[in-house]
Amino acid sequence: MDFSGEFQRLSLEVETESGRALLMADPHIGFELSRGLRIRTRFEEHLAAFILEKDPDILIILGDVKEPIGLGFTMKRLLMGFFSDIREVPTVITRGNHDGRIEEVTTKFPAVEVVDHLLIGDILFLHGHTKLPGSDFKEAYLGHIHPAYTFKSNGVGRKVKVLLRVGRFLVLPSVNPFIEGFDVREGIRMVPFLKNSEWGDIFLSDGTYLGRVRFEGGGSSPIDKTQK
Repeated sequence: MDFSGEFQRLSLEVETESGRALLMADPHIGFELSRGLRIRTRFEEHLAAFILEKDPDILIILGDVKEPIGLGFTMKRLLMGFFSDIREVPTVITRGNHDGRIEEVTTKFPAVEVVDHLLIGDILFLHGHTKLPGSDFKEAYLGHIHPAYTFKSNGVGRKVKVLLRVGRFLVLPSVNPFIEGFDVREGIRMVPFLKNSEWGDIFLSDGTYLGRVRFEGGGSSPIDKTQK
């Protein structure tokens, strides 16, 4: 697998008042532990190498750094290795619903900060599983729902990870190439402040506009390419 190419495709670089930010969502390090896999993908090592290669002014991880809800010995070891590899990179984690007890590891690394949300200028960064903070912002980036869309042709479906735009909110796919993702029409219901949205625009990671998806009514709604 071309890990660097996959990470490039599933992350974003954003110019902020704090410099060039490398933005990624939902790594779910240790996913092998929760899925019964007996192989070591070394995903977190490849991800750390990519981060070092990009050399951002700040790394922002939009929550769910780890997969297991708890923090067992093996999970702690994987996280220690990951953060040791990127220890020189200023890193902010917007806490996700899988990130319980993560401070037991991150406090050992002065460059890593864990927050509920991050506001840089007028840009808001958060995971997306809780209500919005009371901050004023023009644009927000979040993760949590692992957006994907299933394209069907001749009775065959193919699920593709996508970026989802709903108004001033942009939802990133999971940066983990081993995680397939959820159909946007189902996932949107998991975001408290977006669950009543009717429409969303979906894009490939290269910015190609795929069309507008109607959330209301669930999985039967097709892409409408006539609206923006």
